[in-house]
Amino acid sequence: MKSCLVVDDSSVVRKVARRILEDLDYIVDEAEDGQEAFDKCRQEMPDAILLDWQMPVMSGLEFLKLLRAFVGGQVPRVVYMVTENDIGQIALALKAGASDYMMKPFDRDHLEGKFIERPAQLERAAS
Repeated sequence: MKSCLVVDDSSVVRKVARRILEDLDYIVDEAEDGQEAFDKCRQEMPDAILLDWQMPVMSGLEFLKLLRAFVGGQVPRVVYMVTENDIGQIALALKAGASDYMMKPFDRDHLEGKFIERPAQLERAAS
């Protein structure tokens, strides 16, 4: 079973994302900020991370840079969540190693679309 770490300072966002991801058969863990998320990744690296960009203690971008520099930190698929259509923020995240991004608020279909492997993704992964 795949694992996903949901990182967001909003308990509501974490709860909604958890329900959707558990329906997709993910084992879900949560973190309130980037520092807590990094500590959890050092203990056990998840398969995927749903990451908010604006949080206290350590931002999503700071976390992403630390994660990708950490041994094994290249493995997780990271979906970066932004609340505004800020192309600059999205570009920084992609440059720092985000796999994909999405806007908040999100709905079930949008989140599922980021985490369900499609045939084209499977073909690329096999080649």
